[in-house]
Amino acid sequence: MTRDGIAPRDGTPVAAGGGAGQPVLSLRDLVVEFATPAGLVRAVDGMSYDVFEGETLGVVGETGSGKSVSVLAALGLLRTPNLRRVSGRALLGGVDLLALPEPELRRRLGRDVAMIFQDAISALNPVQRVGHQIAETLRVHDRALTAAGARARVVDLLGMVGVPHPAARYDQYPHQFSGGMCQRVMIAMAIANRPKVLIADEPTTALDVSVQAQILDLLRVARQETGAGVVLITHDLGVVAETADRVGVTYGGRIVESGDVTRIFTRPRHPYTAALLGALPRLDTASERLLPIPGQPPDPSELPPGCAFAPRCPVSRGRSVCTEVRPEALADDDGTSACHFPDEAASLLAAQPVGVPAGSPDASDPTGEPAAPVLDVQDAVARFPVRSGVFARPSAWVHAVDGVSLRVPAGRTLGLVGESGCGKTTLARLVLRLVEPTGGRVLVDGDDVGMAGRSRLRRIRRRAQMVFQDPYASLNPRLSVGDNVAEPLRLQGVPQDQRRRQVAELFTRVGLRTEHADRLPAQFSGGQRQRVAIARALASRPGLLILDEPVSALDVSVQAQVLNLLADLQRESAMAYLFVSHDLAVIRQVADEVAVMYLGRIVESGSVRRVYDDPRHPYTRALLASVPVPDPVGRADRQRVPLGGDVPSPVDPPSGCRFRTRCPIAAAVCAEKEPPLRLVDGGHTACHFAELTPEVAG
Repeated sequence: MTRDGIAPRDGTPVAAGGGAGQPVLSLRDLVVEFATPAGLVRAVDGMSYDVFEGETLGVVGETGSGKSVSVLAALGLLRTPNLRRVSGRALLGGVDLLALPEPELRRRLGRDVAMIFQDAISALNPVQRVGHQIAETLRVHDRALTAAGARARVVDLLGMVGVPHPAARYDQYPHQFSGGMCQRVMIAMAIANRPKVLIADEPTTALDVSVQAQILDLLRVARQETGAGVVLITHDLGVVAETADRVGVTYGGRIVESGDVTRIFTRPRHPYTAALLGALPRLDTASERLLPIPGQPPDPSELPPGCAFAPRCPVSRGRSVCTEVRPEALADDDGTSACHFPDEAASLLAAQPVGVPAGSPDASDPTGEPAAPVLDVQDAVARFPVRSGVFARPSAWVHAVDGVSLRVPAGRTLGLVGESGCGKTTLARLVLRLVEPTGGRVLVDGDDVGMAGRSRLRRIRRRAQMVFQDPYASLNPRLSVGDNVAEPLRLQGVPQDQRRRQVAELFTRVGLRTEHADRLPAQFSGGQRQRVAIARALASRPGLLILDEPVSALDVSVQAQVLNLLADLQRESAMAYLFVSHDLAVIRQVADEVAVMYLGRIVESGSVRRVYDDPRHPYTRALLASVPVPDPVGRADRQRVPLGGDVPSPVDPPSGCRFRTRCPIAAAVCAEKEPPLRLVDGGHTACHFAELTPEVAG
């Protein structure tokens, strides 16, 4: 197998520079098949790659490409009854894991190879103390270790991964930890026995940008601490560019390109790699339109005889060799590519339109007189009681939204950003009164949502619709997608024939096939389900669309399709968007104005150019500095200082400036006086030192 991950025909491992070297983990011609009602599904189709000691291999690709299934199968963690075959070899230090008996495999898992799962909260036992779970990992593989010795080692591990007060945290339960802290616990558990291989499966997907930066730094520390080879499975190309040494790009259950991270990002030799990079929204540039990959990934039950990417490939263009002959992975000077025309693939990235560089004028700046707002939020407040005692009386209050004001005109998009727990989603739900307001006013087209009765509120909700983060959970799984979309029309008394016609029009409008209207939501991909959710929101012809993390769980290509769709719909109908997200690159792509929220308050707002290119609040600067840049060139010289600590409790927010407990420039006045949101250089900032430039503030 070459250093870039594709095995030569004799199977001899070759290290970088041509010398002999033994990888710590090798997957060789791995095949994984499942039995389904549609037939035999080959989820992994001959995947091969190597991981060497002390390096990070990034494995990227769309959902369904076999990234996670290949690793789970190699470790014997696939226990589904419909699993039919796992073949090939999974060599851990020269030992084939697939050939080991169950007792021996269990001895190696956790000791020689460890895994960090995507959802840390679900991976931890909710009824067992956090420290006991890590100690169990140690004592299973070291019978001579005493309980006291294990506790001391666990406390050291928790301190190493940045868990504050590790001795006290040892005895707490997972529900007492935030999502980022649970991921730290998972990393501590994974490195406890100093494994040779560390597998991280989407370790930062659901995390805020600040927590994501902390976890990525922890993965670097874990690699340095253990010397392990790291397999980083993700669809976030920015994360790969920041952390990986080499990259393997998966499609159709196999590696279609591999190589050094710089070569992959600057000179891709497979059209799929170039297409992924072209579909990526970037923080440093803003393009008018993203370039999604047309079509859908191949059905693993019906893989084509030729190149699996040919139906979506701009290079193929109906060439018979692409549709009839499966390309083998061929090595060049600095990587491998399974493409018949790698030189043409390399030119695709260079041919893509260049975005507007950060700092230059863009179309997001408001022009002319401000239009009347479709949404006008005035000093909105939402507080929730914390009840205790026999009579469950309120003993404290959660300040979820604490005096927020914002305006969204017709045809414009306001991006609302901030960490989890800052109140973004609560504010979005206040608009439709899905959460009862404690104070303030919310006006939709001049109608006061808080004062509306039942019938009037129903009319307001026809003009303001919401698209939720999880399209599957927001759709009725027992109704067809057509009936889901038609439900708002049915409630309005629209006749059945007219409903059917309008549903067909909506399906066409959002890029779905009308003949699929009778299918259930489970029969659609994540991106298709989100299109169904958008079609349902559009059924009542709203003037305001509230989007709560609508693309956070989608692949980069599907994300680009949905973002382009939303841009097209806004141009056609002049709808106003309130777009909630923790992905600052997505917000730069879609928004005209940005509001940054922290602990229930807006701390900075203004045009996209003003907030992104000249941030004046330390919190905004910290968020922007935490975003991974999808460009490995010069990453060693980039200064990324992750925002430390956790968001303070909204039950007892700090006095004065709420950000002062984490702020690098906080002074005595910050604790004594709360800074007002005031106009500073074309934007609004709530900071006592907003006039300081970043250089002076730093």
